[in-house]
Amino acid sequence: MRFLAPLLSAASLLWLGLSAGYAQTKPSTTWNNKQCAVVLTYDDAIDVDLDNAIPALDSMRFRGTFYLIGSSPVVAKRLPEWRRAAQRGHELGNHALMHPCDGSLPGRGFVTPDNDLSKYTVSRAVSEVRANNVLLNAIDGKTARTFAYPCGDLQIGGVKFYDQLKNDFVGARGVTGGLQTAAEVDLTNIDSYMINGQTGEQLIDLVKKAQQSHTLLVFLFHGVGGGHGLNVDLKAHRQLLRYLKAHEKDIWVAPMVEVAEKIKTVQAGPAAGKVKG
Repeated sequence: MRFLAPLLSAASLLWLGLSAGYAQTKPSTTWNNKQCAVVLTYDDAIDVDLDNAIPALDSMRFRGTFYLIGSSPVVAKRLPEWRRAAQRGHELGNHALMHPCDGSLPGRGFVTPDNDLSKYTVSRAVSEVRANNVLLNAIDGKTARTFAYPCGDLQIGGVKFYDQLKNDFVGARGVTGGLQTAAEVDLTNIDSYMINGQTGEQLIDLVKKAQQSHTLLVFLFHGVGGGHGLNVDLKAHRQLLRYLKAHEKDIWVAPMVEVAEKIKTVQAGPAAGKVKG
């Protein structure tokens, strides 16, 4: 028996090691039985959304979320293309009618007097967001969608204007970087990583961290291959999509509205407090 005991001990340690490894990689029931969820979002309704981003997503059969500014000339000029994108499953999210930002904050010299959120009333902000919903519904015929805060600004005079819009949307995306389990997500201010100049390897590394932690990862893109001061290189964007495609059995890639609806269901469940994304 004195020779058997070390063998049993070694076997026990091996079993524990394998179990720990499995626990790190097993699929999560929260994210459609996959390890994590990844949402690809694109802001501001610019030409490169239609010229670069959507064709890249379509080539991989991925669906993203495009946050449209209602007053953007690219919405008016290319409305049939936005409608076709929605028909292929991309979400047309709400990024407000005029994209107002708080001009009183540091580094906001780009904010014009007409679009200064600090000069808005809450009722004006809410009305413009709802007007943009009417426009988006006319394009895609849908009523369920998500909102993205222009410039990540949540308040007007200390008041959270989105509080009046909670019933208009499934959720709202913010600009604070972070990986969260479904139980940790605040659907009124969903974390996201703003992308500007990162390499493909850096983007993929974020995905790997989400896989390991079984969390939600939201990418916030503006320009893809140009078209905006905040930009990601086409090659880096392509590398990310290829990694997601190669690992799609482990990664749930879906529009923000679908992921937010899933999170809402999880958080409303009887064991919501115990959920580990």
